[in-house]
Amino acid sequence: MKKILTATATTGSMTMISRILGFVRDMVIARYFGASDGADAFFVAFKIPNFFRRLFAEGAFSQAFVPVLAEAKENGGKQAVQKLIDAIVFRLAGILIIITALGIFGSGFIMMVFAPGFIDQPEKFKLASDMLAITFPYLLLISLVAFSSAIMNTYNQFAVPAFTPVFLNLVLITFAIGVSPYLEVPIMALAWGVLVAGVVQLLFHLPFLKRLGLLPVPSLKNDKGVGEVKRLMLPALFGVSVAQINLLVDTILASFLITGSVSWLYYSDRLMEFPLGVFGVALATVVLPGLSKKAANKNWQGFQEDLDFALRLVFVLAIPATLGLFLLAKPLLITLFFYGEFNQQDVNMAGLSLMAYSFGLLGFILVKILAPAFYARKDMKTPVKVAIVALVVNMVMNLILIIPFAHVGLAAATSISAFVNAGLLYWYLRKQQVFTSLSGWFKLLVQIVLATGFFVLFLVYFSPSLQQWLGFDVWYRVAWLVGLVLGSMLVYFGALFSFGFRIKSV
Repeated sequence: MKKILTATATTGSMTMISRILGFVRDMVIARYFGASDGADAFFVAFKIPNFFRRLFAEGAFSQAFVPVLAEAKENGGKQAVQKLIDAIVFRLAGILIIITALGIFGSGFIMMVFAPGFIDQPEKFKLASDMLAITFPYLLLISLVAFSSAIMNTYNQFAVPAFTPVFLNLVLITFAIGVSPYLEVPIMALAWGVLVAGVVQLLFHLPFLKRLGLLPVPSLKNDKGVGEVKRLMLPALFGVSVAQINLLVDTILASFLITGSVSWLYYSDRLMEFPLGVFGVALATVVLPGLSKKAANKNWQGFQEDLDFALRLVFVLAIPATLGLFLLAKPLLITLFFYGEFNQQDVNMAGLSLMAYSFGLLGFILVKILAPAFYARKDMKTPVKVAIVALVVNMVMNLILIIPFAHVGLAAATSISAFVNAGLLYWYLRKQQVFTSLSGWFKLLVQIVLATGFFVLFLVYFSPSLQQWLGFDVWYRVAWLVGLVLGSMLVYFGALFSFGFRIKSV
C-alpha cells in the first residue's frame, strides 16, 4: 500500500507541474486567440491526433502491452523483456508510419468525418485541415513516447513519463508568443508547436531508456509476446477509450452548434482533466503494473487489497474535487482565461459545461481504476461489453440533451456515460468474484460525507460573487483562488482527521 501511495504521489506531483503549465498554455491561447474560428479549428486539429494517441498508444496498446511486459519481466528476466520490446517497436512504428501518412495526405477527409459542421464554413474547414496535416505526425512521436513510458512504468520509473508533457506545454507557449506574430495566419504557430513538441518529448525519453539498458532496437524477429499483445489489444482498443470516444462525439456534435462551442467544451474539459490527471491517471498508471505483477504471480489476495486501497483513495479525493470543481467553475475560468479575446460570454458558456463535466469526475476516475483490474488479468472482453453500453448511453443522452441545452447537454451526457461505465465495471468485478470490498467502507464514506459538508460550507461562505471575480485584477484573482483551494483542502482534511480518518486505516 505504501508503494502505491508513494508512486502515486510522485506521478501526481509531476503531472501537477505539467497540468499547471497546461493552464498557462491555455491562458496564453485564450488571450491570443479566444474562442474564435481559428481556435475552434486548432482544437479540433489537435484533438484528432490526441484522440488516436489515447486510443492506440496510451489506451489499447498500453493496457495490452503492460501485462505482457510484466509477465516477461517476472518469468524471463531482462533478456526476455529486451527481445519483446525490440519486436514490438518494429511493428508499432511501422503501423504508426502508415497511419501518419494517411492522416497527413487525407487531412481534409478526416476533418469531414470528425468536424462535419465545419464543411459549411470553407475558410474554417480549410484552416482546420491544414493544421491537421501538420499536427498528425504528433501521433507517431507521442505513441513512441507512450511505448517508452510503459517500459519505464513496468520498472517502477514513474517520474519521467509523468513529467514529459511539460515539454508540450513549454513549446506551445513559446510558439504562441514568439512565433505566431511572424506568421501570415498566426494560429498556425500552434500546429507547428505540436509537431516540434512531439520530437522534443521523444528525445527526452531516450537517455532514460538507455540508462535502464532497454533502448529498443527494431527487430524483424518475432516473439510470443507480440501475438499476445495483438490478441489483447483489439478489444482493449474500444474498451479503454470510451471516454475519449465520448469526448470526440461531443466535438463532432459541437461543430454544428454556434461558433465557440468547441472551444467552450475544450476549456471546460481541460479544467476537468486537471484533477483527473493529477490523481486519476496517476493512480491508474501506478496500479496497472502492480496488478499485472500480482496477476502473473497468482497473488489474488494482494490483487484485491491493492484494488480496494486504490478505490478508497479515489473516494477520499474525488468527491471533494467534484464539488470544488462545480462550485468554483466560473471563478476558475475567470482567473485562468478571462483576458484578451476570451470574454464574459465565454466564461459563462464554458462555466456551464464545466459544471456538467464536474459531476462525472468520480465516474471518470473510477473507470481509470476499475478497467486495469480486467486488463491486468488479460480479460479484455468484459470492458468492451461495458464500453459499448456506455457509448450507446452517451449517444442517446447526447441526442436528448443537445437540443434543450446545446454544448452543456453534450458535457452532461458524457458524465452520465462515465457513471454507467464505472457502475457496470464494478458489477462485473463482483459477479466474477475477482473483487469484494474489504471491511471499513461504511465508516470511511460517513467520514467523507461529513468532511465534505464542511468543505462545501467553507467554499460557499468565503467565495466572492461572480461580479466581484470579474472586477478583480489578475493577481487578486489568483490570490483568492489559491486561498480558497488551500483553505478548503485544509478544512476537508482537518475534518477527516477529526472524524478519525487515518491513511493507515484506508
